[in-house]
Amino acid sequence: MGYCNHSPIRHNVMQKMNQDILSYEEYQSKIANLKTASDVTNFLKDMIAPTLQSMLEAEMTEHLGYKKYESKGKNSGNSRNGHSQKTLRTSFGEAILPIPRDRNAQFDPKIIPKYVTTQNDVEEKVIALYAKGMTTRDINAYLYDIYGIDVSASMVSSMTDLILPQITQWQNRLLSPLYPFVYLDGIHFKVRKDNRVITKCAYIALGIDESGHKEVMGIWVGEAEGAKFWMGILSELKSRGVADILIICTDGLSGFEDAIKAIYPDTRIQQCIVHQVRNTLKYIPYKDREEIAKLLKKIYTAPNEKSGLEALDEVREKFPQYGLYLKSWETKWHLLSVFFEYPEEIRRIIYTTNTIEGLNRQFRKVTKTTSVFPHDQALLKLLYLATTDISKKWSMPVFNWGMIIVQLSVLFPEKSNLLVR
Repeated sequence: MGYCNHSPIRHNVMQKMNQDILSYEEYQSKIANLKTASDVTNFLKDMIAPTLQSMLEAEMTEHLGYKKYESKGKNSGNSRNGHSQKTLRTSFGEAILPIPRDRNAQFDPKIIPKYVTTQNDVEEKVIALYAKGMTTRDINAYLYDIYGIDVSASMVSSMTDLILPQITQWQNRLLSPLYPFVYLDGIHFKVRKDNRVITKCAYIALGIDESGHKEVMGIWVGEAEGAKFWMGILSELKSRGVADILIICTDGLSGFEDAIKAIYPDTRIQQCIVHQVRNTLKYIPYKDREEIAKLLKKIYTAPNEKSGLEALDEVREKFPQYGLYLKSWETKWHLLSVFFEYPEEIRRIIYTTNTIEGLNRQFRKVTKTTSVFPHDQALLKLLYLATTDISKKWSMPVFNWGMIIVQLSVLFPEKSNLLVR
């Protein structure tokens, strides 16, 4: 409980447990009669209230400086003043405790602080279930069935609000000075505002650091996705220590290039080829879609930029009627073709934003039970909890990272001291 083994409080607690809870013989008798896991659970549940009560009484004795019924308490200036009842929610169910009081109202118990009605491990369970995307109703049913604990929607919200300071600290933490690759993307959600339901965007920056590990650099909730908002995010990343980014991978948002160049002028920008293919195919009639998809694939699987352009010309020549839909390939070619400058190992990482889209899919699994979020904070809270849960699996670096870091050191010699440290 946080007490030293030799502290007077611990000594008093153990003494009270021996005197007031169970004798050694009674304890051994009860242990001998435990036959099933359910028996053990019920035994522990029955032990919680008297054990905590003994510890509270021991704390009161320590606070006052004399034992109960001792005559010297008459001249101490403070004394016991009965009990107040508190219902404590624990992993084994609810325990009703009489909390001792003193006449001067100075007693502040450490084992169960004032205003605390839920044991920490219950809060941890609620937060863990919330991070998995369970609704407040599901959490209530689960905890009631397993532990006999009734947790209302407002209580779930209060418990999860405990991590708000962590979110602020996480969102403002210092980042690495150099990220070889950063993916920028946004997911849209329905959020209630001023008695209306509007669409808001969760802006997500996912980086791969110099050790090859993925890291969510931050999550920001704002209005519908726009290049101006992204510029503000990039400015924030720079103020948090990100001096340089080698390659940024994005979708096809208009104005993205200008926003990035304004903050990181030397950063290379690769627009997602897969997004470009999808945006092209959605305008193509179904009868030609499959064949054109095969031809477009030749572009991003080509060995070099020249071959990629030839593959694009082949699509235009074979389907001249769709030339208007292919026009964007020409205007965006300087952003779509960057990956051709790099070896195969790096190409696989940057030609598509699948890395961050995989993260987005996991976010969608967690948020699918909430059709409308009550406010921005609720959305950010759930995405943060999901991030901490998902990132536990990111223990290994990107495949073949040793070779990739060597290639980057050759391609960006001026950054080699930051890449290999």
